[in-house]
Amino acid sequence: MLLRLTSLLTPDEIDRARALLGDDAPWIDGAATAGEQAQQDKHNQQIASDSEHSRRLRPLVLGALQREPMFLSATLPRRIFPPRFNRYRAPGEHYGAHIDNAILRDGSQWLRADLSCTVFLSDQASYDGGELVVHDRLGAQRFKLDAGDALLYPAGLLHAVTPVTRGTRLAAFFWIESLVAPEAQRRILFDLDMALVALRARHGENDETRALTGVYHNLLRQWSTT
Repeated sequence: MLLRLTSLLTPDEIDRARALLGDDAPWIDGAATAGEQAQQDKHNQQIASDSEHSRRLRPLVLGALQREPMFLSATLPRRIFPPRFNRYRAPGEHYGAHIDNAILRDGSQWLRADLSCTVFLSDQASYDGGELVVHDRLGAQRFKLDAGDALLYPAGLLHAVTPVTRGTRLAAFFWIESLVAPEAQRRILFDLDMALVALRARHGENDETRALTGVYHNLLRQWSTT
């Protein structure tokens, strides 16, 4: 499932993020954090993860996630890898087609990457190219979202960032380990939750919605790993 989260970040949060992502930020070669196979295809820069800039940027994203019901419903997060921040500049910086690592390490903890998320931080009109291309069962899906919007997608899908031909593309990216690892089960729970939200909005709480809520939680109880 590919899911767009609209206005995940507020305009003020976008401005604060951009102020920390200027040319004076501690940018490093993005290939330094890529796996051996991906290094030859990764041509961008990232903010050093141990920098003060990263420590100030991460709460902007993590706080936004906590207030977004759609994110929580779709991911059922167990752990979130600390967000990272990158830029692609003209002429031609890009990231070739690749699949994210299944297992990631954050300090002494290991995380299974079930889902990937990209948060767009640059206005669409400020750069050309730089589309996020995700290959799913429908083929290649191309995304260039508004600043503050995010795309959530399964981490096991082949994806790429096309060359930036004008301007600079700024983004945050991170991975989520879900309480429910299988994508098909997460999708069932998400669809059921969204149906319950719609039913409550139309009819209020009633015996049927309470019964379906019980079904949701019993499925979650059966499928989740804590």
